[in-house]
Amino acid sequence: MSTTDIGTFTIRPLDPLKDAELLHSWVTHPKAAYWMMQDAKLPDVEREYMRIAAHEHHHAYLGLHEGRPAFLMEKYDPRYVELTGLYDPEPGDVGMHFLVAPTDRPIHGFTRAVITAVMDELFADPRTRRVVVEPDVSNKAVHALNEAVGFVPEREIDKPEKRALLSFCTRDQFLAARGVAV
Repeated sequence: MSTTDIGTFTIRPLDPLKDAELLHSWVTHPKAAYWMMQDAKLPDVEREYMRIAAHEHHHAYLGLHEGRPAFLMEKYDPRYVELTGLYDPEPGDVGMHFLVAPTDRPIHGFTRAVITAVMDELFADPRTRRVVVEPDVSNKAVHALNEAVGFVPEREIDKPEKRALLSFCTRDQFLAARGVAV
């Protein structure tokens, strides 16, 4: 749980079948273009999240704001998922994706609060030493958010589906970005 000035965030494991309809509405929304599921049908979303649920190194979670679904979080082991062979992983590396639900009533600072809650959740595990992300190089909005919570870009990499900006954030970098003495 993470409490901010805009409310309380909680994270629970995603139920691929129960949550698929909600996820489908999120991942096919124009705002989610970088999620690369714009043309997905409901069964496609169910299959994708069933695949993730069955994978021992990839996990999906539903984020709640004040008890209502508000974001999707994925956590993965970059040694086996997404970044295999694209960089030299270190012990304690954890990969992350997040998607904020579309809304007709935006709240100022909400997306930053979400990524902060996601990072709090990842670093709550003492084994996590560094969070790894690989957003599309053209996704300037997420690069700014990543930087705001302590990520440092390392280099561009070519993934099968995109050119990505490989970036890292240590626990100390995250705490420093939050203004916590390290």
